[in-house]
Amino acid sequence: MTQEELLEQIYKKDTKAFTALYDMYSKNLYGVIFNMLNDKEESEDVLQEVFVKIWKNLDSYNESKGRFFTWILNIARNATIDRLRSKSHNNSRKNLSSDNFVHLLDYNTSVTSKIDAIGIKTFIQKLKPKCIKLIDLLFFKGYTQQEASEELEIPLGTVKTQNRNCIKELRTILEV
Repeated sequence: MTQEELLEQIYKKDTKAFTALYDMYSKNLYGVIFNMLNDKEESEDVLQEVFVKIWKNLDSYNESKGRFFTWILNIARNATIDRLRSKSHNNSRKNLSSDNFVHLLDYNTSVTSKIDAIGIKTFIQKLKPKCIKLIDLLFFKGYTQQEASEELEIPLGTVKTQNRNCIKELRTILEV
């Protein structure tokens, strides 16, 4: 059965076709979700939410605007970002003990891999104050560039330029 035939059956609310769709895409979507959340149970929950959204919103898919996989991938990505920004997710992360992170240091002994685990913020503190604030918003707090623009009350284009310059400066610091 082709994807087009499968979609036709799903539009008719055929549950067997939807099961086939799940079998076809669930592993790929789970991989994307898990890479963002890094938590098995939460990733499974989000995956389930994603397929419910796909089922309920299938009528909003427009073939002329892009591929079906891109559409469901965006649903998965947005649902995962919503989960990352949720209060319950943030509160559960605050309560993790340091034992959960020991494997990061034991797994790979190269200096490069330890930078992320033990002190990327130390390197960021060497940047200009405007870079520190921007990187904090974009990378540690998960703001979009548009949201950072609004928070800092500067134009979006300025945020994009400063982001590029700050990352370039950070790379220079890390290479030393």
